[in-house]
Amino acid sequence: MINISTATPAQHPIIQSIAHITWPVTFGDLMTPEQLQYMLNMMYSDAALAEQTGPKGHVFLLAEKDGQHLGFASYELHYQGEKKTKLHKIYILPSAQGQGVGRALFEQVTEIARSAGDQKISLAVKRDNDAVKFYEKLGYHIVGTLDMEIGEGFWMRDYVMEKSI
Repeated sequence: MINISTATPAQHPIIQSIAHITWPVTFGDLMTPEQLQYMLNMMYSDAALAEQTGPKGHVFLLAEKDGQHLGFASYELHYQGEKKTKLHKIYILPSAQGQGVGRALFEQVTEIARSAGDQKISLAVKRDNDAVKFYEKLGYHIVGTLDMEIGEGFWMRDYVMEKSI
């Protein structure tokens, strides 16, 4: 059985470890090594995680089975003052993909969002990421695009996807 729990600051190293294992597999063919390292540092440094879970109000969930952490998600309720939950991140260890971990995290975020009165879940995904197909299977639809410079001359070119809940 997959157990989902809210991550504590003491568990940030688990999140960092999963990110550093998952990102090269997920994005190795989609980003240069320099961009990959830049983004990992930008999003998963101790300071970045403290900022996300503090002032920005992101909540991280950890998925665990048989004592092993297999993935994480982060979300923000009432995103930009709307009845919308923003799913900021969801990453599953490559060895655990296809075992229902991602689906369990999505279901947990959906239940939390519903309980908080939100009516949609929104996420951004790199346009050429195969995960777009997985999100579509879960009922998400492309509602726009996002092109954003993130520093050092690097860009995020994403689809914005939403699902009514």
